[in-house]
Amino acid sequence: MLQYLVKRLLIMIPTLIGIMIISFGVIKLAPGDPAAQKYGSAGEAASGLRDRKGVAQAEAAFRKRWLLDEPLYVQFGAFVRRLATGELRYFRNDQRIWRDLGERLLVSLKLNLIVFALIYVLAIPSGIYSAAFPRSLLDRALTLVLFILYSLPSFWAAELLRIWLCNPDRSFRFPVAGLYDDRFPPLEGWWNYFQEFHSWERFVDYVWHITLPVVCMTYGALAYISRQMRAGMLEVIRQDYIRTAQAKGCSKARTILVHALRNGLFPIITLLASLLPFLVSGSVIIEVIFNIPGMGLYAYEHVLAREYDVVMATLMLSAVMTLLGILVSDVMYVLVDPRVTFESARK
Repeated sequence: MLQYLVKRLLIMIPTLIGIMIISFGVIKLAPGDPAAQKYGSAGEAASGLRDRKGVAQAEAAFRKRWLLDEPLYVQFGAFVRRLATGELRYFRNDQRIWRDLGERLLVSLKLNLIVFALIYVLAIPSGIYSAAFPRSLLDRALTLVLFILYSLPSFWAAELLRIWLCNPDRSFRFPVAGLYDDRFPPLEGWWNYFQEFHSWERFVDYVWHITLPVVCMTYGALAYISRQMRAGMLEVIRQDYIRTAQAKGCSKARTILVHALRNGLFPIITLLASLLPFLVSGSVIIEVIFNIPGMGLYAYEHVLAREYDVVMATLMLSAVMTLLGILVSDVMYVLVDPRVTFESARK
């Protein structure tokens, strides 16, 4: 097992390098750059010749500082050096990004851990029940409701809920933005971002603020994973060893939960690789709509500002989580089904 993990971790290195090169190239294809963002409006606003010359000189110095007029491979090499030395910075003020990145990352982590817990706690039992009692009234009702939820775009549902349930004219309404009321001071530093769990009033306010975002981030994946769980369980239930267990007098509950469930988890394990990146990247659309200061909003704001280091840092975090999710899925295959070996998982 250790040899398998080492090989997979080594394979991740060229994969990450490839992702880094492609991502950097795609970002640079976007029109504009940090210098144009910072000095374009200032140059237009300068009325006198002296002011315009001063803006032009400042812009030239800025471009020289960040090598923006150099060839693409030179800029990429400079980024790799900053990444390797931990010196990723904001272009606008030359400050390091790590403090802000850590604080935004913790916001998305807390929110998405709640979302993941709700998805799996609700999806697995509903999928098991639908597979155990196919074509029953409750199975058909669940299928109808979940397919309707899966068909609803999250941004559309988020806007409707925000307009309907966050209307200030309503006596009962949810908060329209943020994570806390104004009466609670903002937390400074990433080490304080779990402080709400020590204050009941702050915890209730936090839950009140995240209710609508969590609902919008949960229902789509819940519907999809529940149907995948149902399909996986139905395939397992039709196997010969399940019929043999039933013929020997094994109860239906034991047959489903002991003999079938373990192999029925394979589709859920596969989906883990695609869900893990959301822990660090967050949901861009939902965070923008509800103004949640997480990684999604952070990346969106800095894409508009052409802050290349911030955008690349968020992309690389998502890439690492995707590769780790694939690795965890392969390891869990072996743990769930002893018939699967690391050699077969590698193939």
